[in-house]
This record gives sequence, C-alpha cells and structure tokens, in this order.
Amino acid sequence: MSRAIRYAALYATGALIGATALPFAGTALAQNDPAARQLIERLRPTENQTRGIRMPGSDTGTVTAPPPTLTPAMPQAPAGRATDPKPPGVAVNRPPPAPMPQTTAPAGVAAVSITVNFATGSATLTPQAKASLASLGRALSSPELAPYRFRIEGHTDTVGDADMNMSLSQRRAEAVAEFLRAQFSVVPDRLVAVGMGESQLLVPTPDQSPESRNRRVQVVNMGG
Repeated sequence: MSRAIRYAALYATGALIGATALPFAGTALAQNDPAARQLIERLRPTENQTRGIRMPGSDTGTVTAPPPTLTPAMPQAPAGRATDPKPPGVAVNRPPPAPMPQTTAPAGVAAVSITVNFATGSATLTPQAKASLASLGRALSSPELAPYRFRIEGHTDTVGDADMNMSLSQRRAEAVAEFLRAQFSVVPDRLVAVGMGESQLLVPTPDQSPESRNRRVQVVNMGG
C-alpha cells in the first residue's frame, strides 16, 4: 500500500471517529458542570406532558403552598373552670412562609431565572455575564434538552423609563441568544429572544426602585 493511500485511510478513519463522537460532546460538557446538570433538570419537562403543553421538571420555581401544620389539641378543662387559651408548655406551630418564586413563568412550565450582568444602559455582555451563561450554554447543547425550543426573556427593574426598559431588555435578550448560538452551537431556531422590560417583576417594587433580582434573564421551555 502506498504512503498516499495509507494517509487517506487514516484521515477517513479519524473523520469517522470525530463524527461519531460529536453528538456526545454536549453530554461530556454538561456532565463535568454541576450547574449545567441542575439547569437541565429544571428545564427538562417530566414524562407527564401533552402535545404543546410541557409540564415542569423537578423544580421550576413555581410556589407551592406548604401543607398546613396541625396545631396540638388543647387540653379540656375540668367542669366549672375556664379554659386557658394558651396553656403553658404547649407550642403552637405555624406554617412557614411560602418561599419567594424563582420565575414568573406560567404554572406548569419549566423555566429558570439567571442573573446576567450588563453595564448600565448597555446590551453588551460583560466577562462576568458570559461566565454566568456558560453553564446555560452547556445545558442547552446537551442531548437531554436538544429536542426543545426555549424563549430567552430579558427582564429589568423599575428604574428608568418603561419604554426604554422594554427596548433595552429586548436587545439584552437578543445578545444572550446570540452568545448561546455562537459559543455553544445552539441551533438558531431553538431560541426566541423576547424583551419583557419591567412588565413581570420577580420582586414587586414601587416605580424607580433598583432591585437586582428583577434584572435577570428568564429561560422558558416552549416545548418541542
């Protein structure tokens, strides 16, 4: 066998191996990133789903009211004696306060909120923003989430003009979607960028109130 034929055979074998390994690249990246694995679990619907309606994963941030805590029965007072409303030694248990919601997505929809830092009034991703989006990119490029489409929502707080916030949030959502496409090869058709402005506050505040938890990107599973 000539040297040229041997080189051609080796090249073909290497290309075949590379093509075979390519679908597993996303799996390897996500497996080595605990934050990406957590995002996969929160963005992946459960098995109980219908066409066009995706049920939430193990944790979508939707608030579920805790079950009521039973109050111990009050001891009965002997006949002719008044009942002490708070007998000593009897603790009255109260339900814990409901946790703050993590997303503003509709009930029954898998979604997560991610804090993404931008310079004031800018839609340019900072190095810190890119670092915070890396785990999301690994999650979205994984085989577990490959069948689904996602809405990338930009959200702001109430500082500034509402119309300007709406426009800024749209540009920021588009910047995030473009970063995920370019850096993690997420298919463009799988991402839809939408600016929400200050219309869906995670933490309700008065107008002109700075609140970092409202300046976020929300990722919503739109189904297959």
